[in-house]
Amino acid sequence: MTKSETIKVGVRIPGETADYQILCGSGLLENTGDIVRMALGEDVRRVAVISNRKVFGLYGEAVERSLKRAGISAGSFMIGDGERFKTLRTAEKILGFFNTAGIKRGDAVIALGGGVVGDAAGFAASLHLRGVRLVQIPTTLLAMIDSSVGGKTGVNSSFGKNLIGTFHQPAAVIADVSVLATLDRRGMSAGLFEAVKHGAISSEKLLRTTEKMIDARNRDPRLNGAETQAVFAKGIAEHVRFKASIVKGDAREAVTATGNRSRKILNFGHTLAHALELATEYRYLKHGEAVGHGVLFAAELSKRLELLPANSIKSLNDVVHRVGSLPPVDKISFEAVFSAISNDKKSRGGSIDWVLLEGIGRPVIVSDAKFPKGILRTALRDHLMSTL
Repeated sequence: MTKSETIKVGVRIPGETADYQILCGSGLLENTGDIVRMALGEDVRRVAVISNRKVFGLYGEAVERSLKRAGISAGSFMIGDGERFKTLRTAEKILGFFNTAGIKRGDAVIALGGGVVGDAAGFAASLHLRGVRLVQIPTTLLAMIDSSVGGKTGVNSSFGKNLIGTFHQPAAVIADVSVLATLDRRGMSAGLFEAVKHGAISSEKLLRTTEKMIDARNRDPRLNGAETQAVFAKGIAEHVRFKASIVKGDAREAVTATGNRSRKILNFGHTLAHALELATEYRYLKHGEAVGHGVLFAAELSKRLELLPANSIKSLNDVVHRVGSLPPVDKISFEAVFSAISNDKKSRGGSIDWVLLEGIGRPVIVSDAKFPKGILRTALRDHLMSTL
């Protein structure tokens, strides 16, 4: 794959002041300065780069060098690595750095890292001076296809994941697939589990695209080959097109929206995922692994409610297992998980809206008030005790 083969996905959100582009390709980081200048205009002079030490050690120098060539000065601030650092305390530290660094309304924030960095930096950017511009540079597959797109920002708390947050659309997203070569197998699998989620709620076509990405990773685990990078650039572009199409129609996840184009469908697999993360204090599962469990559970619940045909659940389960093994969850407290589910942010009127499936590409939102008595508890116990 040559550096000129960059796929651009335009995002237009009704009510927002400007559209933005998501760039998918190889070798984009060394052009960060030019991309930022093009997205933000000639007036940008200063940016704050938020990252963690591991990611910044790999890519920080290249990003800052490119910014300098474009005449943009940059200051950097490191946060902790992992979901447990996505907190109000971290956001407060980032805001303190913005103040010390003199970040003004005409300046910008660059989030260089995975979902934790993107969410926390985006949240702080939305609060500083009531909002400064944001450029997302995701460095994990999961962040490229999901968290960097759509404008959701937020932090975790003791009472749940992402319950504190804002909507703050980026000015640009730079998805450089060449950085995925530094992900370990577990990190790559986490992103692929999220990709399976997208395929399940989108279409057979996107699920097949996801399978091509899985197969390419299995043949070339380090993603060093030009052909593999091309498969991933195309696949990532298709995933962000899908997410962008949903966000365009429901930018702020309207409470009353319940159709299959509601932004709520993007939460497929996430009700259990967030509960597992909270129950284990964000220390055991990567987010994508928790989503993998959530996808299997939501599919099984769909089958038990006689919504999803047996052949569809088999197809979905096969794709999940082709990604890799999921960490076992049999030692996680049932009561802790069930309690976390009850406090999920998708609760409405005392009930939880579950995103389930009637088929691949046919998501449906169902209130647990309509579930037969005891079915949720039974299905959850069975999943926690199962050997995947």
